[in-house]
Amino acid sequence: MIKGFKEFLLRGNVIDLAVAVVVGAAFSAIVKAFTDSIIQPLINSVGGTDQAQGLGFLIRDGQANTFVDFGTLITAALNFLIIAAVVYFVIVMPFEKLKALRAKQGDDAAALTEAELLTEIRDLIAQQGSGTTSPAPKHEQ
Repeated sequence: MIKGFKEFLLRGNVIDLAVAVVVGAAFSAIVKAFTDSIIQPLINSVGGTDQAQGLGFLIRDGQANTFVDFGTLITAALNFLIIAAVVYFVIVMPFEKLKALRAKQGDDAAALTEAELLTEIRDLIAQQGSGTTSPAPKHEQ
């Protein structure tokens, strides 16, 4: 059990994941500061019952804890959209382009999805178990 854990840690995926979490948290803090300091005041300037409270309304006059704050909700949605856009354009798109490039260069295994690879493995095991000698389609690596 300890050996498997040690191999998992030394594989490098844990380090990559840790770096991604730290960078993601730092980036999230930057986007939150941007939306809280720049976007939120712009949204609050649109109106509301009180400019200090922002865009929203009071359910009961005189009770600040009954304020329905649409500005904060809009700011959180913008915060999410900014982070999602950066992740997509900085991580997902380049990865997909790299995957397509590798597939064009003849590395079919890189272009296969996990489900396709598992299906091929299942088929190979089934052929070996049934005694069939015809080879399954292979992909060059």
